[in-house]
Amino acid sequence: GIHYVGQMGENSIMRFVVEQLTEGQLEWARLPAVYDAVVLGAPGRGRTYRIHSGKKEYFRALREQFPGEGAAIDEFERLVKSTSGGTTWLIVLKMIPRALATLLARSGLLWLSPFCRLAPRSLKEVVDGLTANRELRAVFSYLFPTYGVVPSKASFSMHSILVNHFLCGAWYPKGGAGEIAFHTIPVIRKTGGNVLGKAPVQRILLDPQGKACGVSVKKGQDLMNIFAPIIISDAGIFNTYERLLPAEARALPEIQSQLRMVTHGEGGFTVFVGLNGSREELGLEPTNYFMYPGNDLDEIMNRYLASSREEAAKNIPLLFVTCPSSKDPTWEMRHPGKSTLAIVSFAKYEWFEEWKDKQVNKRGDDYEELKKTFVDAIMQAVFKLYPRIEDRIEYISGGTPVTNQHYIASPKGEMYGIDHNIPRLQAEAIATVRAQTPVPNLYLTGQDLCLGGFMGALQGAFICASAILKRNLYVDVARLKKRTQATNSKK
Repeated sequence: GIHYVGQMGENSIMRFVVEQLTEGQLEWARLPAVYDAVVLGAPGRGRTYRIHSGKKEYFRALREQFPGEGAAIDEFERLVKSTSGGTTWLIVLKMIPRALATLLARSGLLWLSPFCRLAPRSLKEVVDGLTANRELRAVFSYLFPTYGVVPSKASFSMHSILVNHFLCGAWYPKGGAGEIAFHTIPVIRKTGGNVLGKAPVQRILLDPQGKACGVSVKKGQDLMNIFAPIIISDAGIFNTYERLLPAEARALPEIQSQLRMVTHGEGGFTVFVGLNGSREELGLEPTNYFMYPGNDLDEIMNRYLASSREEAAKNIPLLFVTCPSSKDPTWEMRHPGKSTLAIVSFAKYEWFEEWKDKQVNKRGDDYEELKKTFVDAIMQAVFKLYPRIEDRIEYISGGTPVTNQHYIASPKGEMYGIDHNIPRLQAEAIATVRAQTPVPNLYLTGQDLCLGGFMGALQGAFICASAILKRNLYVDVARLKKRTQATNSKK
């Protein structure tokens, strides 16, 4: 689900968009000024650094926590802010005609943009060049799990997008992440659409000319064909091209070219915890914790990912610990005396792959035992962060990459779709993976089209809708927002 979202301030364009999509019914709660905390070292013994919201406060708080590192922090701030318009380039390259985008990508003109200049440089390379302080390097880089790439393989520009995204703080949907769907579905139905649950798409249907003309959906034991003039897929590039298209379409050179440009993201491991006790009783906070056992984030991640599955649980390199019930102002009223925690880490798909074809909840003792070693190791660290929860657990459930495969159909259990590595941020790759596919009437949307996360997927939807309607919806929304504000100011 959604753990937190940036750029949702009252006057932001994306807040306005979400209000249009939900007819103003979805409300957001602002997280506290310290929305993230970074723990480096063993829980209870390591140092904790606090991340503050605000374009000036974010960096001022870093200077206070790292006295003597002012020059490095100033330069980090300059670089991050210099790339703040980068997503505009990303969107432009996907929306202008493909030939023009390719020409622009090869011309060298894009190097005038700091975002494009820094895109081929790794986060680790840039950060290591700023300071010799290993703790500060780690704090500069702490956010990498929100897009899922280790600092040595992550583009500095990709990282900057996330830093800029949260610079002015973070928000959480009131009532929980489910409210997003709950308030969007009526709007879809009101305009003549529908939303079907438990109806997985089996394949995309093509007419004799090779154009997409519908989808085949499984409803119970039956297959049902639904025909439509336009098919939009947010199932991700790998699912759309490799699983849902017939072999002859999959073999198209343009599709194979796109598939060669992308790789699967890293698999995710999650633990969901139900607690008996209120936020106050258990000492829980709305602040998210990023817990690392050391300050060389690359080294601890690489050691873990190179481990055998038997050893991996002893080397968990990162825990993202979040308390959804503490973020939601409606929670206490709806569920008095109860609390929740969610913990996220990485895990290799290959460690669990042998159980991929087994039925969920019936994967056998060996699978459950392996999963338990991860859950136990994770919870031992969480107990050091929140000691009062240890004897208050009512429910606990671990999810592996094959769990993700089952519930969200991610091909290798990945959390954010295709990998957000340096090649993905290259201008030519950005221009090549676009809403229009080589199959006429078939379009891509969502995370794989633009970037991961709620906001990245929403941008993907904008790009896709603009391509289908053959008009720039960003311009339409900016005009609508201006008109709405003018109308409201007259009231």
